[in-house]
Order: sequence, then structure tokens, then C-alpha cells
Amino acid sequence: MIPLPLSDDTPRQRTPVLTIALIVVNVAIWLYQLSVGVEASIVLYGAVPGFVLHGAREGTLALGDGQILHVAQAVPWPFTILTAMFTHGGWMHLIGNMWFLWIFGDNLEDRMGRPRFLVFYLLCGLIAAAAQILATPSSLVPMVGASGAIAGVLGGYILLYPHARVRCLWILIIFITTIRVPAWLLLGLWFVSQFAIPESAGVAYVAHVAGFIAGLVLVKLFVTSAGAPPRGLRAAA
Repeated sequence: MIPLPLSDDTPRQRTPVLTIALIVVNVAIWLYQLSVGVEASIVLYGAVPGFVLHGAREGTLALGDGQILHVAQAVPWPFTILTAMFTHGGWMHLIGNMWFLWIFGDNLEDRMGRPRFLVFYLLCGLIAAAAQILATPSSLVPMVGASGAIAGVLGGYILLYPHARVRCLWILIIFITTIRVPAWLLLGLWFVSQFAIPESAGVAYVAHVAGFIAGLVLVKLFVTSAGAPPRGLRAAA
């Protein structure tokens, strides 16, 4: 079991306005999903590999419970790849993604600047979605979630701050404590764990892997000299 990250000790120079904005947008869209129905919103705005590869926005969809529906999606297929990045399948799906974005996204925003960080975030998400679609070209199950983009954030973080200390919640049977582990170990374990996810779990692990690798490869292209340099780590509070 990978420990749950609670905070990191990497300093930042500026308020992470864009990271906060991304979280607010995702939460606002989730509230919209609740208003129209979570399952209905997933059908309307999720990225369906079988639709995307055929340039379609109408057809038969297979839902997670085995239900088959004939639907017309709300937006044309190219845009579903983007709308899917801001659509979630449940409370825990949303909270988990936003939690990781909050802990690790602020430092990348600090190093890149807000416009570059936004492009980096969206680009990693698009690459992640494309990889999942190519890996499951005949799938009719809608794909949703920000995890591909956030995996890119994790990949970028591990390259820029490999020795940052991340405070994590550690639960071992009846013992609950916090531990501090280097980012390279925590995020490396997260990456490796994606290969252990069974296909039956319904998790787009290919998107996670591709997003992480995209973050590793692209992060140095988006870092600016105006951003906060990777300084020595501050003492833990």
C-alpha cells in the first residue's frame, strides 16, 4: 500500500493561483454533474475511444454496470478529450485527484509560471487520453478524470524535486502515523503500482503511465528562469 501524501517541504515563492483555479473549476463541474446526474454527465462528456477513433459523437455506449445505451454526446468528439479531463466518476475520484494536484502542482506552477503550467497540464492530459484511446481502440466505456494530467504533474515533480521530503499518512494494521519519504521513492512507487492494476478495475492505468512519462519528458521545456529555482529544502514544520 502506498502511503497517502499529506504535504511536501518544497518552498514556493508565489501563491498557486492557477492550481487553485483548476481545483475550483473541477469542483464546480462536479457540482454540475451532481445536478444533472453523475452517470448522465459521464455519458455526455466522457471520452469514448470507439467514438473518438471513428470521429463520432453518437452511438452505443457500454456503462460500468453492464448497461448498454444509445446516446448522442453533448460535444463533438475532439472536445470530449478535453471535457473528460474535468469530469469525474465519484466523490473519491475527485478528491483524490484534487489532493494530489494541490500537493504537487503548486511547485510546478511556481517554476513554470501560470500560462506555461496550464499548457503543460492540459498537454499531459491530452497525451494521457490519447495513449489510453490507442490502447483500447474498441472500448465503448466513457473515460473521465483529471488523473492523466495530474500524472504529468507527478512526472514533472519527480524530475525537478526528486529529493523533496513528502509527509505521508502511514496506516499499518492498527497503527497510524506519519512518515517522511523522498519524492522519488513515493512517486516512483506510485508509477510502478500502475502496472499492478487489473483491467477489471476499470482504471485507465495506461493514461496514468503515459501522463507521467509525458511530464518527465516535457517538464524541462516549460520551466522558466523567472520561476523559483530548486533551492535547498526548508526545515519541516
